[in-house]
This record gives sequence, structure tokens and C-alpha cells, in this order.
Amino acid sequence: MFRKVKRRVDGRRNFDGDISKGFVDDLTRYPHRLSFYRMPPLEEITLEEFETWAIDRLKVLLEIESCQSRGKSFKEMSSIVLPILDKLLPLNPPSKESSSLYQERKKDHYSHFILRLAFCRSEELRSRFVKAETALFRIRYQLLSLQEQREFVDSIDLPWEEVSDEERDRFRDQLLRCSYGSIRSALMQTVEYQRTQHVTDEQISGYMDTVKFYRLPFEYVPELVSTRQTFLHKGYAYVGEFQRLSLIATEFSNFLVQQLQATMRALPTLDEDDRLVPVLNNLSKGYVSIDYNGYGGGEDSEGENSSGINAENISQFVSDMPLCMQRLMEGLQMNHHLRYGGRQELSLFLKGIGLNAEEALKFWQQQFTAAGPGSMTMEKFNKEYRYNFRHSYGLEGGHIRYKPWDCRTILSKPAPNKSEFHGCPYRDLRRGELSFQLQKLGLVDDTRLGEVLDLSEKGEYQTACTKVFELVNRDKIDSCLKQGLKVDESSIVHPNQYFDRSRYLDQHAEIERAGG
Repeated sequence: MFRKVKRRVDGRRNFDGDISKGFVDDLTRYPHRLSFYRMPPLEEITLEEFETWAIDRLKVLLEIESCQSRGKSFKEMSSIVLPILDKLLPLNPPSKESSSLYQERKKDHYSHFILRLAFCRSEELRSRFVKAETALFRIRYQLLSLQEQREFVDSIDLPWEEVSDEERDRFRDQLLRCSYGSIRSALMQTVEYQRTQHVTDEQISGYMDTVKFYRLPFEYVPELVSTRQTFLHKGYAYVGEFQRLSLIATEFSNFLVQQLQATMRALPTLDEDDRLVPVLNNLSKGYVSIDYNGYGGGEDSEGENSSGINAENISQFVSDMPLCMQRLMEGLQMNHHLRYGGRQELSLFLKGIGLNAEEALKFWQQQFTAAGPGSMTMEKFNKEYRYNFRHSYGLEGGHIRYKPWDCRTILSKPAPNKSEFHGCPYRDLRRGELSFQLQKLGLVDDTRLGEVLDLSEKGEYQTACTKVFELVNRDKIDSCLKQGLKVDESSIVHPNQYFDRSRYLDQHAEIERAGG
């Protein structure tokens, strides 16, 4: 839809210089850490910035979406998302150097509008984008100081007015009854509560005297009205500043819906560089890749194996592998052979978990020449397959350091035929077949099993895999948390990531048993 008969290049700015000249340190463009994104971008950015900024934001939104699909509470989701947010899309408080603040807020602003272009194309994409962006808005609002929250609220044109002290005292009992639970929840987040683990009625009453209340038409806060968390009087709802996030988030969501629809209508008429088309198409697919940094598995040579994994003991680690790799291992042991796609997928995975080139060649020789259906002679193996396995380790041909495939790469490959085992089982297996495979992993609870199957049918394959990991390893995860150990609960987007997390849990479980 962006394609033109002739590409326009006249007048394009040379990006060798500082394209932000005149805007650096100009925080008046982005006065707050939080934004409704009402002003479209005005500066030029490079194509590389266009893509990388959008991908960084997409990773954050996909993590939020994964948490929501896995049934995480808002508090759990915040703890999972915040480290990713700090790394990819930070918005630091105003105390930091202003030039850094400008670049952070600029990246946040532009990445939001870029993803609007990618996710405005269908009702499903718009709904996903609004839901994830609203959750991100809520998480970021909670990070603001009380003063920042007040300044941001004052900058928004919303139909509310501050309640005077006299009016608040007049309706004090009604406001206290409606707001009791919300005030208690707010006080439970304070340092004092973390120290005493106790909230008294006196504290709640005293808190009432320190916060502002706002009056606005009741139809703006249907969520608070339905849960009886607001006092109604003559068609107006009285909302405390500790409750206003509900109102602001609703307004943000509604505004974003309108803007996405406007973007969709304008999209066919936009006269953009057609180099953006594949970028936007890939972003709308909702998959991101990661660079896996694991053991290395002897990429450069046939040297020592520091991981301790070899051809003889690799079967001990099958239970730590994701379902996709377990199926490949099962198919290999059953048929003593794998088709090309399966060999590539499994070989690079084993390389990533620490199987060096020498041990890998020994493993594949044993599997392909073992007695049974599909087996072959050593001579045939050396003639037809030895080169390929050494090539995967960069020991033949162009000596390329091939990396293990991530989920995005696996999902981009054609689906397997009947006699093949590669691919993603959450995408490629029918519901009954997938249910059988999951039960073999130990998922016998019908409710939990149904949740995973539903995620697979909705196309949320990585979320389904992450959910399976959590269910299979729930006892080990709880054990590590009780020990005060850090457990990564972010979405799994790489088979080797699954394996490393499983080994981490196993190792700490073994330490605890030894100590007990």
C-alpha cells in the first residue's frame, strides 16, 4: 500500500550529521515521563532507528501480552516487565541528565507511533495493541512520584474539578466507606506497612486528609461505579487521587482506539518510503528474535566440552528440553534418522546447550547407525552426513558460526509433513495430538491442559510454551523463590532459553536437597 512507481529521494536529509540539532535538551516536547501520544512525531529518524526502536517496544508489549495470557496479576506482571522495560525502553526520573531524558522520551514517543502503523490494520491487531499499551501505561503510572502524577494529571484535559476541603469534610463518611479498600491497598504499598505489616483505621482516616478528591460525571468511571468504589451525588462521582488511574487508563484506551481507527483510514493515502513495508509487516506478525548467548558448544573447534554434556549422557537432559526438541529426540531414537529440517533444528540446539563438535558427531553416528528401522552403515553416514554436521559447527565450508534457532526462526519454516518432527508442536499438532504430548510431560489437570490448548489455538505459541514450562516446573520455581533466589519468569522465545532455565531450577533444587 506504500508502493510507488518512482521512489522519491529528492530533498531527503543527509543523516551523517546530527538530525536532532536544535531539539537536544528540549524537554518541552516531552514534558512528562508519561504521555497520551497526542502529538505526532516531527523529526526525521534513520531507517535503523525506525526498526530497532519499534522492535524494542514490541518486545515489551509482547511480554505484557504473555503475562496477561498466563493469568499473571498486575503486581506479578509489573515485576516481570520492569527489568525488560528498564533495559529496552527506560524513562528515568527528571533528576537525570536532560539530554539522556530527551533521547529516552523521544524513543518512547516514536516507537509508539511506529507500532500504530503496524497494528492498525485489523480489529484483532488494534485490540491487542490497545490492551498491551494500556497495561504499559498503568505500569509506568505506578512508577511516577506523587508530584509527577499530579503534574501529569493537571496536563490532561479531563472533565473533572478538584473537591474543596469543605465539600470533602461534608461527605467524609461516604467517601471513607467507598474508598476504604482502595486507601488500605495504597497504604499497603508504603514503607511503613512493609515494616509493620499492619494498617490501622487511624492511618486510613489520616490518609484521607492528605489526598485530593475530584468530582466528575459518573459515566466516566463505570468500573468504579460497578464495584461501589466511588461516592455518587447528583450525577457526579467523587474519586480520590489514589483511584484516578482507573479513569486515566480508560481515557487513554478510548483515545488510542480512536487514533488507531484514524490511522487505518489514512494508511492507504500515505506516501511513504516503500522500504518501510516489510518492516511494518514483520512487526505486525508479533514475533521477535533474541541472540542466544549460551555455552557456544565448540563453535570454533573440536576442543573440550565445558558444559559436561556428551554423546553418552545427553539422554539424561531430555526432560529439560522444550517439547519441540523432545519430539525431535523421540523421532530420532525411533527412526534412527531425521529429515534435513529436523537435523538442522536439533543439531544447532544441541550445539547451544554445550555439545561440542566432536561429541555431536559421535552422537549422530550412534543414532544413525544403531540397529533398527532407518539405520545405515558407518560408510554411508560418513559419505552423506558427516560434512553437514561439521558444517553446522563452522568446521567446513565457509566456517560460518551458525546460531541455534529461536522460536521466530522455527515458526518461519514450513510445517512438517507426516513423517517429519521439526517445527513448533504448539502450531503444528492437532488438539488431540498436542494434548497427548502434554500429558506425557505430566500435565494431567484438565483446566491447566485446556488453557495451554486454547493458547495454541489462538496462535500464542510462545506463551503456550512458557505456560507449560511454569506448570511443569512449578514446585522447583516455588522452591527457588522461597530460598530468595531470582527466577526469570519472562516469556520464553528460544528453545535454548527453555533448557537453560530448566537446568538452573534443577541445579538449585539439587543444592536444596543436599542441604536438607
